[in-house]
Amino acid sequence: MNETVNATTPVYDVVGVGFGPANLALAIAIEEHNEQAAPEDRLTAVFLEKQPNFGWHRGMLIPDATMQVSFLKDLATMRNPRSRFGFVPYLHDRGRLVDFINHKVLFPTREEFHDYLQWAADGVDHMVRYGLEVTAIRPAGTAGPAGTAGTAGAAEASGPVVEVDVAAFGEAEAATYRARNLVVGTGLVPRLPEGVRSSERLWHSSEFLHRLAALPTDEPRRFVVAGAGQSAAEIADHLHRTYEGAEVVAVHTRYGYSPADDSPYANRIFDPAAVDLYHGAEPSVRRTLMDYHRNTNYGVVDMDLIEELYRRSYQEKVRGEQRLRILGVTRLTEVEEGPDGVRVQVRNLATGETETMEADAVVYATGYSEPDPGRLLGELDAACARDEDGRLRVRRDYRVETAPEVEAGIYLMGGTEHSHGITANLLSMAAVRAGEICDSLAARRRSDRRAPVAVTG
Repeated sequence: MNETVNATTPVYDVVGVGFGPANLALAIAIEEHNEQAAPEDRLTAVFLEKQPNFGWHRGMLIPDATMQVSFLKDLATMRNPRSRFGFVPYLHDRGRLVDFINHKVLFPTREEFHDYLQWAADGVDHMVRYGLEVTAIRPAGTAGPAGTAGTAGAAEASGPVVEVDVAAFGEAEAATYRARNLVVGTGLVPRLPEGVRSSERLWHSSEFLHRLAALPTDEPRRFVVAGAGQSAAEIADHLHRTYEGAEVVAVHTRYGYSPADDSPYANRIFDPAAVDLYHGAEPSVRRTLMDYHRNTNYGVVDMDLIEELYRRSYQEKVRGEQRLRILGVTRLTEVEEGPDGVRVQVRNLATGETETMEADAVVYATGYSEPDPGRLLGELDAACARDEDGRLRVRRDYRVETAPEVEAGIYLMGGTEHSHGITANLLSMAAVRAGEICDSLAARRRSDRRAPVAVTG
């Protein structure tokens, strides 16, 4: 235990681990809850973020790349259409509301949406501590006084709490935070093929723009892009447009890029009601629903981009050149990095034929994995219930089922696809999901405050 923790250390209603869009949406929901709640029902919260400031997929803020969700599915509107934290108030504040309306688009650029997220994060920055990495989480004894210094309406705590240790970066200091509830929102983990490590010339798509800016050559000759999803197609498109003297080779095991199903009925899988349906279904039904609708989100590409890449490739054939090569039914079999480039071997899965080429860099747009919060939870993990597949059992309000001795609430902001469906890690449900967790936290605070206090002696 940190030596600074004692009976007077504040106990928050909730400590949030990570501060990406999901926990940002929760901070906004808590802010708006506190503005309307009675003093004794207000929630105290702090969010701990490893980055020195807010940032969301900065490595993929490719110019002109657009969002795949409507601007109305922002951090607040689906929960509270009158919220001052919505995308429309953001546009008004930035002086672009009329311009955006005239633009006649539902899907803003990723660059603009990142600016919106930063704008929203600035509005709740009093809840956030940047430059702190969570190193340990453990159960603690009986809680001390609730709230933080200067917080009005703090009630006396009851029941066990959790302690969260953080290591510091930059000017921040190591510390221990205490809370009655924990919300884990650390985001997805970039996934690379087995044996591949990120380096100067081997990149995951999440670091694309950062690595590209540091490429050790001003005149690249060839890029290889592995993957068949939206990120892979966007990267191939950007490289082909940006480096007119370079060849771009797209390698994937499919015959070609597959379009995303964004039809109105298929999009019902992203509705709030779909989460109720999914969570209440039998495991076999959940698996069937996921199989049916994977093509709404995973390994698929917007049709407009598919057609643009095909048009460009065709025009190159007309001109007798081929700078954009799409190698379907193909896999990277060997990748060897050298001082001046990367030697790559690709194999056609249908014919067995191989081709060896030299490239300046290989980009792996190979997706992300859901993190298992077990490591982070430390001692608490043993008290968390798991299903027959070893996954955490999660209630409808995103709270992990735990043994009776753990009274502190552990909520998951992501990593719940098996229990809550395809929206578990997506922006499309961020506002509604945050509202549901905020409501659960508020209900637990009211319950704790009204619980009888045992009298001894």
